[in-house]
Amino acid sequence: MVLDPSGPVLTAASRRAAVLGSPISHSLSPVLHQAAYRALGLRDWHYGAHDVQEPALRGFVTGLGPQWAGLSLTMPLKEAAFEVADEVSELAREVGAINTLVRRPDGGWSGDNTDVYGVSQALREAGCEQVASSVVLGSGATARSVVAALAALGCAKVTFAVRSAARQETLDQAHRAGLEVDVIELGQVSQVSQVSQVSQLSQLSPLSQLMDRLGDARVVVSTLPANALPATATLGNNLMGGVLPHGSRLPDHLLLDVVYAGWPTPLARTFQEAGASVVSGFEMLVHQAAEQVHLMTGLRAPVEAMRAAGLAAMESR
Repeated sequence: MVLDPSGPVLTAASRRAAVLGSPISHSLSPVLHQAAYRALGLRDWHYGAHDVQEPALRGFVTGLGPQWAGLSLTMPLKEAAFEVADEVSELAREVGAINTLVRRPDGGWSGDNTDVYGVSQALREAGCEQVASSVVLGSGATARSVVAALAALGCAKVTFAVRSAARQETLDQAHRAGLEVDVIELGQVSQVSQVSQVSQLSQLSPLSQLMDRLGDARVVVSTLPANALPATATLGNNLMGGVLPHGSRLPDHLLLDVVYAGWPTPLARTFQEAGASVVSGFEMLVHQAAEQVHLMTGLRAPVEAMRAAGLAAMESR
């Protein structure tokens, strides 16, 4: 028996896994994975969390012993992980993001991406089996996973609404997936904050362009942090960075906001008030974690047990 002062008591049969990132204290991954281990009867499996920044990733991974079965990766490590993975799945390479490292029989590490699966499952559970066009807020690593999921659901066109210039690698990936691509800068949208007449909104660009896209696109996915959209006021109402003018009605729309802490986010509340269906990033988180459990243990993940544990943990925070 080996005593690890930074973790649980381990036996020769013990297996370890953890989530890495920075910051990491807010992560629900330990709750979700430990719930899965309990439901599956994996008493010798243990899952923790470690604050690891990008320069330290290689040293951390190479220092892990043979009892380590897998690692979950969050920001800012999803792109740096390519430097430590011995092999990379076609999906992870295509989206340019690794959020899962699984130990190989030879001791090396396989890099994979379960965020795509998480997005797909969250949308399907919300009743979205087919997507014609969509709006994606942001263009970073998570946005690329979203694009891959949307493409798998048949999406033909995506509009990226970004705070500054869209990342070229994300645009290239969307083009490779066969999507028609458009870009609107939210930074320009926020300049309409001093408008005094509602009728003037339809004459403004790119706000009017974005509202046109929202009219055509029934699915909106935000990959931005909760407070990333500038709150601009027009006629005393919150415009949410120009994404949705006050009084808009979108009853046939679905918003997936990848943020799950501090729910509902201001963006989620705005879409709810417009009559849209809204899905929390918690659902994406549960499903991507479930797929990680499957990859690391080889067993089918107990999604309902993981969801219940995650919801209980959020309520207690």
